[in-house]
Amino acid sequence: MDDLARRVGRRLAELDAAGLSRSLRAPDGVDLTSNDYLNLAADPRLASRLAGAALRDGCGSTGSRLLRGERGVFDEVERRFAAFKRAERALYFSSGYLANLAVLATLAEAGDVIYSDARNHASLIDAVRLSHARRVVVPHADLDTLARLVRGDDGPGHRFVVIESLFSMDGDMPPLADYAAICREAGATLVVDEAHAVGVYGERGSGLIEREGLDAEGLISINTAGKALGVAGAFVSGPAWAVDYLIQRARTFIFSTAPPPALAAALEASLTVVEEEPGRRARVADRARYLRDRLARAGISVAPGSSQIVPVVVGANDRAVAVAASLQRRGFDVRAIRPPTVPAGTARLRLAVNAGLSEAVLDEFVDALGAALQEADACSAVSS
Repeated sequence: MDDLARRVGRRLAELDAAGLSRSLRAPDGVDLTSNDYLNLAADPRLASRLAGAALRDGCGSTGSRLLRGERGVFDEVERRFAAFKRAERALYFSSGYLANLAVLATLAEAGDVIYSDARNHASLIDAVRLSHARRVVVPHADLDTLARLVRGDDGPGHRFVVIESLFSMDGDMPPLADYAAICREAGATLVVDEAHAVGVYGERGSGLIEREGLDAEGLISINTAGKALGVAGAFVSGPAWAVDYLIQRARTFIFSTAPPPALAAALEASLTVVEEEPGRRARVADRARYLRDRLARAGISVAPGSSQIVPVVVGANDRAVAVAASLQRRGFDVRAIRPPTVPAGTARLRLAVNAGLSEAVLDEFVDALGAALQEADACSAVSS
């Protein structure tokens, strides 16, 4: 045990020296970092449904859904979500991580091939690694390379293409229709993670699959419920055969205690708000446009795009931490994102726009960000 403690101590020291040490920090200040894009996490209607369901059904589900953990409210919200996504079936998991592991580690088998975008997030990467399929990492959003690889693979196994509809750290959106066309031509299965898109995009708010007009039955999607939907867990939606198979074989479903039933009740309320209040996602889009325009006018560079995720790349780890700390002192809750979450040398502030932000607050924030960047540059010049 002493040897392990010393080794861990060395690893922690290495992280600190590299500017990669992390700490837990409760929310404080204007929210420009969370994934609560529609401001639903504290909505009293969701909270009321959750509290009522907890009083009725208790706090815990008591077991996996294949044992005593099943509840009628799970079936109800899954039916509701499947209709929301225009898919045959949906299955509710305790987290997006478990849902991603379930899909790829269950459906992909030895002899199959998974083509995964280089910037897919950690749970997709782990899911690909845990499958028994051959793994091919495709350069980010490189359709030509993907098409060449998929078309050139004449092996006997099935092919899967895995992509996020909205990338969580860069805020860019791949051309889903082109990915779907490649998969359709090659007979491959498209798996789309809609974690940061569900609730925010589409006429009904069901995500970028809807906005791009794709056939939801021709693919499998993973939809996190703890971001724009404001609650917790995740839904896998798609063909009935896929959901049936996950119930039978997905280890993260079979061997996990079911989520608290009250969460499913709160999600029913969330879906109602998303469908009945399109103004929320319209405000997100408007505020994202405003912030991007204000940053450009202030001479602060951001990657091209239109999404509510606005990355400000500052480069060095210590500089990102310093800028974030300066903004926190000024009353803005912004966090530094560093490797391995993003590539080395691209530490950044990941700005996340939500429906509750006003133009006046965004003006104040851009001014504060400009001052924080200048402070960081001045400190760097003195230390060098």
